[in-house]
Amino acid sequence: MSQTQDPAGGPVPEPRSEADGGAAADGAPGQAAEGSEQAGEQAAAAAGSEAGAPGQAARFTSAPDPARKAAQLAALAEAVRAVEQRDGSDGPSARSRATGPASTTGGEPQRPAAEPQQATAPAAPVLELPADALRATVQLLTHGGAPAAAADGLAKAALTALGEDAPALLQQDPWALLGLPGVRPEQADGFAQALLGPAGGPGDPRRGRALAGWLLEQAALRGHSALTVDELRAGLAKFSLPDADEAVQAAVEDGRILPYQEEETGPGARPVAEDEEPPMRLLFALERIAQAEEEAAEGLARLLATFTGDPEGADREDGAQGGIDWERAAEQAGSASAAALVRAVAAAPLVLHTGDAAALGESAALLRAARGLGLRVRAASWTDYGRQALGEPESVTLAELLGTVDRTEDGFLALDLLIVQDAPLLDLEQAATLLEALADGTRLVLSGDPGQLWSAGPGRLFADLLAAKACPVVASRTPDLGPIGELVSGIGVGELTAVEAPEKEVVILTARESGEAVHRAVQLLTDSIPRALGIPAEQTVLLTPGHGGPGGTRALNAAAKARLNPGPGRFAGFDPGDRVVYSPVPGINHPGRVAGGDQAGLRLRLDDGSELVLAPDRVDRLRHGWALTVHQALGRRWPAAVVVLPEEAAAGLTRQWVYTAFGRAERHLSVVHAAGPALAQAVAERPAAPRTTRLRGLLAEQAQQG
Repeated sequence: MSQTQDPAGGPVPEPRSEADGGAAADGAPGQAAEGSEQAGEQAAAAAGSEAGAPGQAARFTSAPDPARKAAQLAALAEAVRAVEQRDGSDGPSARSRATGPASTTGGEPQRPAAEPQQATAPAAPVLELPADALRATVQLLTHGGAPAAAADGLAKAALTALGEDAPALLQQDPWALLGLPGVRPEQADGFAQALLGPAGGPGDPRRGRALAGWLLEQAALRGHSALTVDELRAGLAKFSLPDADEAVQAAVEDGRILPYQEEETGPGARPVAEDEEPPMRLLFALERIAQAEEEAAEGLARLLATFTGDPEGADREDGAQGGIDWERAAEQAGSASAAALVRAVAAAPLVLHTGDAAALGESAALLRAARGLGLRVRAASWTDYGRQALGEPESVTLAELLGTVDRTEDGFLALDLLIVQDAPLLDLEQAATLLEALADGTRLVLSGDPGQLWSAGPGRLFADLLAAKACPVVASRTPDLGPIGELVSGIGVGELTAVEAPEKEVVILTARESGEAVHRAVQLLTDSIPRALGIPAEQTVLLTPGHGGPGGTRALNAAAKARLNPGPGRFAGFDPGDRVVYSPVPGINHPGRVAGGDQAGLRLRLDDGSELVLAPDRVDRLRHGWALTVHQALGRRWPAAVVVLPEEAAAGLTRQWVYTAFGRAERHLSVVHAAGPALAQAVAERPAAPRTTRLRGLLAEQAQQG
């Protein structure tokens, strides 16, 4: 990396004494924290307040009885068998699904559709809630300790989630409050104690059941699709339950969580002899996530099973006979990597294509080849930036693909080949929706960089497919040129090395603490980079691990706004001209600017050219956008990026995060570094925050059955 200097070539000025401090740290930094914090804050806002829940932290101190552990583990296995027998299955096999009871909400779990990026989004409809039920719920919550300012919003969330009987249901089971957005266990405990008195103790079965479900919800925010029995037990043990295993068993019997048994796989699995039974692990999952993971596995298996290749005697578009000439298309692809990709797609229905920005040319070559062969083909990108970067008329965003592309009479996408860019960003629910839309025999290429951060939602589809070796993999051999590409490539293999940057493509600045890092980052954004490199502030992004803390997005955005667009925040804290990012759901982020506001809401002009009126009840989904977390930046690149590494982020850094953050820059990368030795340690020693998933086991099970 280059020497510490300002991009303009001179010394870096010392920070002003009034450097912005920012909000207090409200979430651990790093990959998992930034995704879960964003989701948690949006959920809390939906409930009416970030504090938003009643009661004081209850201080339970009961200790579990060690003598009962072996018996409880056996009881858990018995619970798995009981659920299977109740649903008519023959009991667990080497990899058996223990199908749980029907959802208590009725019907199948609904996957929210991706919001179109190039259409004005309507304001969220106002849900009509019964006045009597709302008043009764507010009274109950206030009696349970909810702050008056938060009770109304929390009551609306309770009625939305639980229905008109919410007051009676909460009176019957106070810990049901834990299922509402933004509520934490200590708040639910305080609410239960206020309603039940001494009877609301730590060993109440209702408490254990609610905590088991809450822990799986929190795990999903961190990307896990399931938890092992040991992980779930360890999480429950932190809440002073008399017996964690008993709570898990109760949650299974109640249907709140579903148990699964599968063979242990992966690098940590114990090797076994040929005549030895493979080691098994017991997993627990929420129904909607388990169903999405199974649907994704089934969709992949269906594409593999229904592929028959191209008919030998099919007419080609050029009038020649003899089928589709894939080999000729490969020879004309333009590079060895593109030719390998064309040949792989010719032979297989599912292909993984790995590579960074330079690999876009190979996807574009495949798209042109398929078009020339007369196939119906589309390339779907995560963002409008990705669509434009591919530069092909058949390229659309993923939202456009699912919303506007032609369908067959059976409702499938009218495609012979689909290329999905940024495939590592697909979570399980999105993947299941996409695969459900593909007809039998459709070819699918999942393309992306395996080194970047995974999806904001649960699962690691792309990584699990790579590990399962379920289909051909074509690795791009096209090098990422320039100092930034050299630096990022080294990080990808665990090496943080110095690179030659004669045109100041890479600049590293050190800071003593987070306040200084904020000052230097904003100085780079507003002065040094525009002056020295000619890249305006509008084309530069500030990136940091999390929203909270003295070096998070809140502190950076406040400092950037003060320099670039000062104002009183007339519209819910925003002013015309503010750079913003709109996140309708976690993982979907639309950058833009505030154009104005009135009683109807905030008028936004998004970077993709569309306009949006954001109703007042949706403003909680809007943030200032000079500074983003790296998860918010996924699927995009900027001419210049300033990556801020605050001291409080040190423990949460991973190689995956650093690789992704540094790779957001096209022409210039500045790193404001206050994390000490943690940066080098993360690159060398911490590849990624682990995720517990079931997809690899499901794919192996289906391969055996096939």
